[in-house]
Amino acid sequence: MTPDGTLTPQPPATGEQARLALEKKRERYVWYYLAYFLFGIHIVAFVMIWAVLSTK
Repeated sequence: MTPDGTLTPQPPATGEQARLALEKKRERYVWYYLAYFLFGIHIVAFVMIWAVLSTK
């Protein structure tokens, strides 16, 4: 804050900082999608195993 009570503007983030933040966010999303995919594959595999073993 300045002495007259107004807020001082924050300096804008540099392009490099913004790019790194976006890259980190996208990487996190990739890990989430990978985790959901692997979890789904296991569910499908267990259902298929159950289906094969339950037929007589």
